[in-house]
Parts: sequence; C-alpha cells; structure tokens
Amino acid sequence: MMEVKSGVRIRPRRRPQGSQAEPGAEQGSEAQSGGEQESGARGAGAPEASLPAKRRTRASADRLGRTSGGGRASAGAQPAQSEPGGHASKQRLHRGLADNLAVLHELFDGCSDVQFRHIELEAGRHAALVYFTGMVELEELSEEALEPLLTAFHPHTVGDCDPKQLAGRSLPVAQADVVQTLDDAVDAIVLGRAVLLIDGFDAAVSLTTTSPPRRAISEPETESVVRGPREGFTEDITVNMSLLRQKLRTPKLKSVPYYVGTYTKTEVRLVYIEGLADEQVIAEAKRRIEGIEIDGVLESGYLEELIEDQPLSPFPQFQYSERPDTVAAQLLEGRFAILTNGTPFALVAPVTWWQFLQASEDYYERFFLVYLVRVLRYVSLFIALFLPAMYIAVTTYHQDMLPTNLVISIAAARESIPFPAIIEALIMELTFEALREAGIRLPRAVGHAVSILGALVIGEAAVEAGIVSAPMVIIVALTGIASFTVPRYNAAIAIRLLRFPMMLLGAVLGMFGLVIGVMWVTVHLCKLRSFGVPYLSGFAPYKRQEVKDLFVRPPWWEMVYRPSSYAHQNRKRMNKQMMPRPEGNPQ
Repeated sequence: MMEVKSGVRIRPRRRPQGSQAEPGAEQGSEAQSGGEQESGARGAGAPEASLPAKRRTRASADRLGRTSGGGRASAGAQPAQSEPGGHASKQRLHRGLADNLAVLHELFDGCSDVQFRHIELEAGRHAALVYFTGMVELEELSEEALEPLLTAFHPHTVGDCDPKQLAGRSLPVAQADVVQTLDDAVDAIVLGRAVLLIDGFDAAVSLTTTSPPRRAISEPETESVVRGPREGFTEDITVNMSLLRQKLRTPKLKSVPYYVGTYTKTEVRLVYIEGLADEQVIAEAKRRIEGIEIDGVLESGYLEELIEDQPLSPFPQFQYSERPDTVAAQLLEGRFAILTNGTPFALVAPVTWWQFLQASEDYYERFFLVYLVRVLRYVSLFIALFLPAMYIAVTTYHQDMLPTNLVISIAAARESIPFPAIIEALIMELTFEALREAGIRLPRAVGHAVSILGALVIGEAAVEAGIVSAPMVIIVALTGIASFTVPRYNAAIAIRLLRFPMMLLGAVLGMFGLVIGVMWVTVHLCKLRSFGVPYLSGFAPYKRQEVKDLFVRPPWWEMVYRPSSYAHQNRKRMNKQMMPRPEGNPQ
C-alpha cells in the first residue's frame, strides 16, 4: 500500500464563524440541456458499476484527520433556496481556495453533516475536501483516490498539472471527474461524492467511492410466478440498470440520465432500444421529463402523474413492474422504461388495456395452458366489474329474467332484510375493501389472517343479524375473488373503483343503466391514449397481427412480428417457418 510522503500533512480546517446564507442564494440546479442527456453527461455523472473492493486499513482512514463539521447555523440564518425547477447561475469556480470555501460554507450553512477537510500538499499548495458524512467511504477514498492524487503533486510537476490532467493520469477514469462550475460541484456533493478543491485552480475533482449499503437482489413480492426468473429490481438505479443490461446485451440499449427535483435531485433514466422504439415517442417522453418542475421526487409515482396523457382517467397509462424480465420484454416490443433511483418499480409506456391482463408467466408456459388462463381472466374481469350491478338491477327491476325457483329463494332470503339491495351491496363492498386495505397495511404475519378471517366472521355475523342476505354475501365474495385474477394491481384498482358507479346505475336505471355505463367506459377507452398510442390498439383500431396476442396467447412460432403500435422501424421479431418440424424421430 502506498504511503503518503512525510511532507504531506492533513489537518482539519475550522469554518468561518458567523457565516450565514444571503436571502435568495441558490443551492444548485438541475441540468436539463438536451445535448447532455444524449451524451450521458448530466451534472456529475454516476458510474454504472461499483469499484472493485481493495484491502483497507484503519490507518489509511486516519490520514484524513479528525472531522470538521459544517458547524451550527448562525442565528437568523436562512438556508439557500431556489424555486422548484429553478436553475442557479452557471458560476465558474474561483481560483482562490478561500473564495470557493466561503461560497460552499454559505450554501451548506446549517448542514451539520457536511465535512470540510483542509489538506496541505507537498508542493506547498493548499486543498480542501468537501463531502457529506455517511455518503463517502473514507478508507477507500484515502487508499484509492487521495494517496495517488496527493503524491502526484511534487515540486517538479505541479507547475504543469491541472485538475483535468490530474484526474486523467493519477486516478482511475470511473473514480474521478472534473467539475468546473459551482453548480456542478454542489450537485456532486449532494449526490454523495467528495469534491477536492485545489488552491490556484478554477476547477475541482469529483471523487466517487463505494456506494452506500443497499438491499440485496431478491424475488419480487408484487409479481410472483411459478415459472420464471426470481430476481427483482432494488432501490439502487445502478443495480437496476445492470440487471437490464444482463438481459439485453446490446449497445443499442440506450440510457438517458436526468436529475429531477430541486432538493432531491433524484436520478431518473429513460431506457429504450434504439431502432425498435418510435423516435417520436422517445422525443415526447424526453420533452415531458425535461418539463417537470418540482421540489422533489421520492418515487416513480410522482413522475407517472406528471407525464401521463389523461391524468383524470381512472385507467392506468403506465405499467409498473419490479421484474427485469418483464421490462426487458416490453423494451423488445418497442416501448420505453423509466427507472427512478430509490424505488424498485420501473414505469413502462406506451401501454394498452390488454397489457394489464397479461402476466410475464404467460410467455413461459405452454400456449394452450395460457389460452385457458387468459379466457378465465376475461370472464373474471366481467364478474368483478358487473356482477354486483347486475344482481342489484335484476332483483330490483327485472325479476322476470330469473327462473321462478331462484326468484322465490332470493325473496325468502331477503324477507327480513330492512335495506334495499343497493344498500346491502354498499355495506358488504365497503367492508370487503376495508378488510383488504387492513390486510395490506398490517404486518405480513397477521395481515392475511385478518383479511380472510375477518371476511368470514363479519359475513356470517351480518347474515345472522339480518343486515344483509346470504345471496349478497356470495355475490360480494365472488366479485372479490374475481378481482384477484387481474395480474396488474393498478388495473385491478381501476376495476374496483368503476364497480361502484355501475352499482348505482343498476340501482337507478336497472339494465338500461348498465348499458349506459358500458357505453361510457367503451367510449372513454377508445378516446384514451398512452403517448399517442390508442388504449384499445389491436382491437380498436383493428390490427390483425396484434389481435393474436390479446385475448389468447398464440405459440411463439406464430408471433413473427412485433406490435405495430409501438415498433415502426424494425417489426420482424423472428424468421418465419419456425414451427418445429423434427425429422428422423426414433420409433
């Protein structure tokens, strides 16, 4: 291990007393230029993979000296702020170290976890290291970055050595980056990097160390499968991108980085396959992301509501998934994905309604089995949406549509019930929804027991008390079970919401009300768009090649072309005549 020469001394530097931020000072900016998005250089770039671990010692960390915190905020000091989406001026760094430190002290006033380390270089120059505690690995910073950096400053070469040359020849490329503006330096610090400022230079070096501890890759909890990969996305966007690249090993897989949020500066990546995704759709996605002005983004749901086509529609216009195989399959069909740092859920668009009734396992099982499963899903979808409304309409207005024995049985069961059918249905449906919500929010060990046992106990008690009838309990139970067959949770929520207006229409207008409700939903779905793609594409407008994979799943050798709704440039997925025709089978 390289030892620091005796001439190099590192000692803490006290921050100036009484410094306070001036009103209107700004904390940095969001880099939003289109050229930087395409090149991948947005602010201080993040490496795609973690650096290799090396042997570390406690002595190497001790070379950095004792901590010198950001200090207390002065009385009456106001933190530097900027409006959501605002941009600070692109002010270049000063040549004087004291001037740069004064500005940073002012910006980070009140941040007790920011550290300012003063370093004396062997060539007689002074430098300072600025970073946040807990976001930088000190031992790795000392061994892999500072030691080769500091030893490069000796009296014979310091005259013709600037930060750009220093970062290029003295440090690994993935470990060091040069920043030349105050905004870029602040962005690098808040993103978890250490910034080295050197007296006499109007540029700084941004040093990246090992990422902080993160959750290990595990099986997705919201998209379980019997057959298929068991790995899922994590909260680290770098890990998620590497999982996608393991599935799609091609340089055509593009990743455009953004930093969204004035205060959070959340890293967001627009991912697509060049040559498959529609260029106009990608350009529109970039425009919408660049137009976001918000103070912070903590989850991908923020982005979903800010860039979707119809924000007031109950139907989802993004598919979210925490499975890399699902996202990779969607990219291969010409869609794009949005990865957000801090969440395992990736957003996928454009989407159609049929996509929410398909599971990733549909393409891993034999096609005739998937044929039956998909038919069952569509039948269950009809039951989940219309069964309570049809029961209310028939028992209230259209008793003559039922067999006589069934009418007598229902009438006998409702003889002692003091409420009309619509009130019965609302009581049971709201109770069922409350139990389902309780099962989700409670700890997993007791959540399922509460939802199942609660439904049984409450249903039986309600029937014995004469509040609801036994047929209504059966109807609500069948409706709840049918709603569980919808593979996508956000689509199931839309069905659950629409069930209540359908029930009200059935109670007021009978079957005519249901017809009106069906017509309204159909017209709304036909008008709905997801990044310009019709929501019922394949069926309305009709496309023969896409209908094959809507209601049933054909065998793989028949899915020669990609959906034309998404892929316009390269539609062919495989060669024709791929149906197996083995020759010379043993008898």
